[in-house]
Amino acid sequence: MATSTALRAAVVGVGAFGRHHARIYGEMADQGVRLVGLVDIDPAGPGEVARRLGVPLVPAVGDLPEPVDLVSVAVPTTVHRRIAEPLLLRGVHCLVEKPIAGSTHDAGALVRAAQHSGACLQVGLVERFNPVLAAVERLGEPPLYIEAHRLAPLSARNLDVGVVLDLMIHDLDILHHLVREEAACVSAVGVTLTGGHEDLASARLSFPSGCVAHVTASRVSQQRTRTLRIFTQSGYLSLDYDRREARIVRPTRQVRRWARRVADLAARPAGWGEGPADGGPPLGGELLETEWLALREAEPLKAELEAAVRRIRGRGDRPGAPPGAAGPVSAEGADGLRALRLAERILADIRAPARAPAAAGEPPGP
Repeated sequence: MATSTALRAAVVGVGAFGRHHARIYGEMADQGVRLVGLVDIDPAGPGEVARRLGVPLVPAVGDLPEPVDLVSVAVPTTVHRRIAEPLLLRGVHCLVEKPIAGSTHDAGALVRAAQHSGACLQVGLVERFNPVLAAVERLGEPPLYIEAHRLAPLSARNLDVGVVLDLMIHDLDILHHLVREEAACVSAVGVTLTGGHEDLASARLSFPSGCVAHVTASRVSQQRTRTLRIFTQSGYLSLDYDRREARIVRPTRQVRRWARRVADLAARPAGWGEGPADGGPPLGGELLETEWLALREAEPLKAELEAAVRRIRGRGDRPGAPPGAAGPVSAEGADGLRALRLAERILADIRAPARAPAAAGEPPGP
């Protein structure tokens, strides 16, 4: 458990993503974190990482040279529970990479283990820490329509799960924080190209408030795209996670005046005036105005691990607050479970017996 001394950290699973966890822990000495070792069943692959960081590489957590307070679990999804549950029951704080587990059954077991011991269970939904999400606080209105696209080229990483758990899970987590409701209706379609799991998925989600979201994810695209658009009554916010760009698009003042003028004319008695030409502003020129938002520079994963340490030390951000409301917010075990529950609803609809394509819409091409 955490004390006033340095947190002893380790990384289990030193693959493409776990090695970045290791690097960042190695840079956090000034924040009271000491990397004590790496755990991986491959003795060769992560060896260079361990040598560079000056820590031992061992095949099991029990082989680490000293006890640990904090562990990043970056192993394949199907073994998240097997690795994290014993640690949590012993009171070791865990940051489990997304998705929290391969099923809500296993995710629930992890949440209960953390509650039993009092350990912090956090989930690596790193998109919460992308600087573009700070722009969400500029909305000022509830969303009416949300559109998310997350496309990536094919790679050998994370093929133990489909694209819904691999990529779409990020957007499902963000959706909950934007809408603050559980989806009332889910309609989805998926396509399998590489065998085993869906590689392309598109889902339509409707919420009790009336908000509708379309979420698309592909890992067989020829280009990488990660975008989010949030529409409200007065405009929309457009975010590009990769380019770290955020802009608000609104109708120009001229268009707003035109709309009011047309509404006034429509409400008047028949025969009054001559329509919009009667003193109304001409329709023309630029119809939309764009405001580009300044964003802070930050490495999302580093911000996520720093937030994890703050949570462990009792100085964390308020759980459950929307992204951008008061800085990046750690994803708790319950957040990971909620996103996974929605993902399972989408997967269940994809696997349901065939129905008319119009029910979910045709999926976009890769």
